[in-house]
Amino acid sequence: MSIEVFDARFSLAVPRAGATLERLCTGAIWSEGPVWMREDGSVLWSDIPNNRMLRWHADSGMQVWREAVEFTNGHTREADGALLHCSHGLRAIVRTRFAPGTVPPQPLADEMLVDRYQGRRLNSPNDVVVKRDGSIWFTDPPYGIASDHEGHKAESELGRNHVFRFDPANGALRSVSDFVEEPNGLAFSPDESTLYVSDTSAALRTDGSGHHHIVAFDVIGGQDLANPRVFAVVNPGLADGFRVDVHGFVYTSSGDSVQVYHPDGTRMARIAVPEKVGNLTFGGAGGNELYVCASTSLYRICLNTRGATCA
Repeated sequence: MSIEVFDARFSLAVPRAGATLERLCTGAIWSEGPVWMREDGSVLWSDIPNNRMLRWHADSGMQVWREAVEFTNGHTREADGALLHCSHGLRAIVRTRFAPGTVPPQPLADEMLVDRYQGRRLNSPNDVVVKRDGSIWFTDPPYGIASDHEGHKAESELGRNHVFRFDPANGALRSVSDFVEEPNGLAFSPDESTLYVSDTSAALRTDGSGHHHIVAFDVIGGQDLANPRVFAVVNPGLADGFRVDVHGFVYTSSGDSVQVYHPDGTRMARIAVPEKVGNLTFGGAGGNELYVCASTSLYRICLNTRGATCA
């Protein structure tokens, strides 16, 4: 069985009889940032060191969707279907719109949304989510400027690593927190009263220092963060990327699995994966298919739940 259950609350809500993890395709160096394309039932994701985006569809398998993409990492979609990219290379949030009615969706010209804060270049946006009010929230750690492996080596112009809120209606960019040492993945609870942000500051260190945990913030007034606290410490590996389902359960990457946490911080389950997990997303016609980007491959498992943003 692919799912190991530690807490009965998970087994009552989520496992699907006979559910097993299947590898859909392989051939990447480091898979990240999966996003579901509902128009044609495909998944797009990043192969960051190869500087390309890949596409998987049940009929055609894996194909290269785009090359020379400036080391995109995390992705999400806006309410109108536009695709948002976290670009390590451009140190920016980039938007791709699609030609109306095209299946598969045909991309139009990219649009640079934001690449500077108070006149200084961002570090390297890493992961992004869209709140129901249309605001765009993203993390900005140093991973894309740490070397030329997943971006372009450079010095930070900000000196800090922030969680940002961007308002596309007026172009305003605000730092909502610099509490997390190296913010990486992020996701809202289903009611958007909590924002989860991972701290992966242990990733590039060899001395055993740094963090590998998820921090929870209270969302105040819909646009501010308060009361940061450690929600869960993830072992082995890191909470590189994660998503939340309709129950509020947090599904996070780790070194050997997708780990699942209750909103009270209890580890509830473990979905074993044979490669290091980078990120994941819910998709499928019913929103109940969990797509997992793990090192060289893309995996899928079907569950009796739906992603919070698929409801």
